Amino acid sequence: MIQVLSGVWALLIGIVFIMLGNGMHFTLIGLRGDIEGFSAAALAVVTSGYFMGFLSGARLTPLLIQRVGHVRVFAALGSFMSAGLLSFPLLAEPWAWTVLRVLIGFCMSGIYVTAESWLNNAATNETRGKVLAAYMIAQTLGIIGAQGLLTLGDAGTSVLFIGASILVSVSFAPILLSATPVPAAEVTRPMPLRDLFAGSPLGTVGIFLLGSVYATQSGMGAVFGTQIGMTTAEIALFVAMLFAGALALQYPVGWLSDRMDRRKLIFGAATLGATSCAVGWMTGGGLWALMAAAFFAGGVTTPLYALFLAYTNDFLSAEDMPAASGGLVFTFGLGAIVGPMITGWAMQGLGPFAFWLVLGTTFAAIALYALYRMTQRAIVPVDETESYVGVLPTASPVTVEVAGVWAAEQAEAEREAEETP
Repeated sequence: MIQVLSGVWALLIGIVFIMLGNGMHFTLIGLRGDIEGFSAAALAVVTSGYFMGFLSGARLTPLLIQRVGHVRVFAALGSFMSAGLLSFPLLAEPWAWTVLRVLIGFCMSGIYVTAESWLNNAATNETRGKVLAAYMIAQTLGIIGAQGLLTLGDAGTSVLFIGASILVSVSFAPILLSATPVPAAEVTRPMPLRDLFAGSPLGTVGIFLLGSVYATQSGMGAVFGTQIGMTTAEIALFVAMLFAGALALQYPVGWLSDRMDRRKLIFGAATLGATSCAVGWMTGGGLWALMAAAFFAGGVTTPLYALFLAYTNDFLSAEDMPAASGGLVFTFGLGAIVGPMITGWAMQGLGPFAFWLVLGTTFAAIALYALYRMTQRAIVPVDETESYVGVLPTASPVTVEVAGVWAAEQAEAEREAEETP
């Protein structure tokens, strides 16, 4: 593993710094929004703005890279993102924050496309799986670490926004100084949703619902914490637990994924998520019960994303996987736009604990649909499925496509090895 990381360590350090800044800003929106008196519904629209920009950036950044190159695109997007982070305390209006979130989402998506293109270029077929795993860990540790940094300043001032901007700016140095230009990024045109649904109804519906879950957790978790009276340290810990669970559960879910019917595993993970949300809803504000609920509800979200990608690829030819990956990323993004809005309106009308109610209902819908699909399609034998590979919901289409191709190649290599006497 040390040999693998020797060629990409600078890129991974840059990614950690980017996630520290981005992770701080996600939670800061909820903290500062409460201080400014924004309603849950208004903050929900602000949250959705990020994912609107993210979807746009995923499609347009490859075109920009083809015109002016990786380095210029990366530097430009990073500069705009830093400026956007500094603008939040200067423009304390919901409409302005929504525009800034669209901008930051666009920039962050483009940064992912660029950085992941470099990372993919630095990996070989033999090391790609380990590089993807290291990339996932770097991103998750960055988000978790960002929550600790929030306790070092006052959300009512500009200092934390300035800190987030500095972290994003500093992240450019290790990436730009270590990365060499690579061929222009090319992202395959997404498969039409009708074709995607025909190939894998569970993958399409499930990843749309999961987009709603992920965006609600990452964007509205801090809003929930402020509305029930948590301190800044408690909110930071609560958000950190949402992502710490993903680190703990990714490997066991991945191990099971390659050994059983993935629909049963999807059902089990979604049921665990729904149960955790029920615990969070019924606690009435008990701190450690909420932390446990966050750990397991957040913990199954990232593995479910990778599960849906792997399950969908089980029914596709290798030629269709890149287009399907783009379609799944787009579908996930649509869910991420809709989810926070529904949650915000529910919290506005039913109170802050509607946060858990909406999340739990969405998890339950995933579980029930997986159960239904078990009655509609025969099981795919385990030895004919593609390999599972951990991919974060924040990954750009570049990594999702690469991960899908790598999983197919790994599965084929394993089958050939088993057939060889």
